[in-house]
Amino acid sequence: MSIITVNPKTRSKGFKKENLHINNNLINQKKIRNKIDNIGNIKVYNLSLEDELIVKKIITSYKNFFNKQNLKDDEMILDGHEILEAIKIDKLKFPRYLVYRYKYNMYPKLHLLGDYPPCVQVEPTSFCNFRCIMCYQADKSFSNKSHGYMGFMELDLYKKIADELEGNVEAITFASRGEPTLNKSFTKILEYSSNKFLALKMNTNASMLNEKLIHSILSSDLQTIVFSIDEKDKEAYEKIRINGNFDRIIKNLELFNEIRTKHYNRDDKIVRISGVKINDRQNVEHMKKKWGSIADIVAFTNYTPWESSYDNPVNEVSNPCSELWSRLFIWHDGKVNPCDYDYKSTLSKWTLSNRSISNIWNSEEYNYLRESHLNNQRSKISPCNRCINA
Repeated sequence: MSIITVNPKTRSKGFKKENLHINNNLINQKKIRNKIDNIGNIKVYNLSLEDELIVKKIITSYKNFFNKQNLKDDEMILDGHEILEAIKIDKLKFPRYLVYRYKYNMYPKLHLLGDYPPCVQVEPTSFCNFRCIMCYQADKSFSNKSHGYMGFMELDLYKKIADELEGNVEAITFASRGEPTLNKSFTKILEYSSNKFLALKMNTNASMLNEKLIHSILSSDLQTIVFSIDEKDKEAYEKIRINGNFDRIIKNLELFNEIRTKHYNRDDKIVRISGVKINDRQNVEHMKKKWGSIADIVAFTNYTPWESSYDNPVNEVSNPCSELWSRLFIWHDGKVNPCDYDYKSTLSKWTLSNRSISNIWNSEEYNYLRESHLNNQRSKISPCNRCINA
C-alpha cells in the first residue's frame, strides 16, 4: 500500500489549523494588540512612506477585528505561527515585522509588486543525503550527479546576495532542493547574516547536527529553526525519509535540546518540527506528544507532489500562483527561479552573474510570467499547469 495517500487538487500556503500545534496556550491576539497599541509615533521607526501606510493599515485591521467588524480585502491580522513570531520580536523591530508579513501574505492576493520579493529562499546546496518519497530528490534525473544539478554555494556568492538584500528584504530562508548543513561554509553563511535580516529561517533534516554546529545555529541570528520530521516512530519515519536513521535523529535532537536549554535563552528562537502531510495516519497530536518537549511548534505542511513535478497530470488550477508575488528562489550557482516546484529550472531565465535580484524580480520576463497567470494562461505554461499551488 502506498504511503502517500492524499491527492489534493489545490495547495494553499500556511498550515491548516488541525495540522498546527503551538506550545503556548497563552499566545493570543490580545498580546499582539498590546504591541500594536505600543507602537506610538510611526515616524520614529524610519520606515518608508509605503511601509508606514502598511503599518497603519494593520493598526486599523486590529481595531476592526477587536470591534468584531469584518476586515476589508486589503486588511490583515496575524495568525497562527505569526503570532508567536511577532511576540518574540523586539518592540523596535515589530513594525518591520508587520510590514514583512503584510507583503508576504497580502501582495500575492492584491497582486502588488515591490522592488524586492517579501522573502528570498536561498539554497546553500542542492545536495541532500536523504531521498524522501515526497521530494524532488526522489527524482533520479535531478539528484543523480551526472545530470549537473548538484552543487554547493560559494561563500562569496552568498555575501553578494546578502549585501544586496540587507535593508531591502526581511526574510531569508535557507532551504530548497538540498540539505543546507551539508555545505561546509554554512556556519560562515550564518555568521555573515548576523544583524542583517529580521526573519532568518533554516530547514534541516537534523542528520548532520553535532555540538559545534548546534552552537553555531543557536548563537546565530536565526529566528526560526525547522526540523523536517514526518513521523513519531522509527518504522514510519524511515519509510518516508529514505536514508534517514531515526535513532540518530532522536539523539541529535536531544543533544540540540540539551544545549539549547543549558546555554541559550529558549525564548530567543522558535524551533519547529514540521512534516509533510502525505497520509491520514499522520497526526499532529501524536507528534506533539513525541516532540513537544523539543519544539515550540509542531506542524504538517500541505503536500504538493514535488517528487514528480514534470510527470504530474495537467490540472485545472487557474488561480495565479502566489509565489510570483511572495518569494524568489536562488540556487547554489546563482541561478534564480520563481519556485521550487520547477526544481529543474525550466522557467528560469536569470542568473546573478550579470543581474541584480531587484532587476530580476521586476524584469520583463518575470512580469510576463505574472501576466500570463493573471490572464488565465497558466494552463499553457509548464510546469505551472501541473502544479497545484494556488
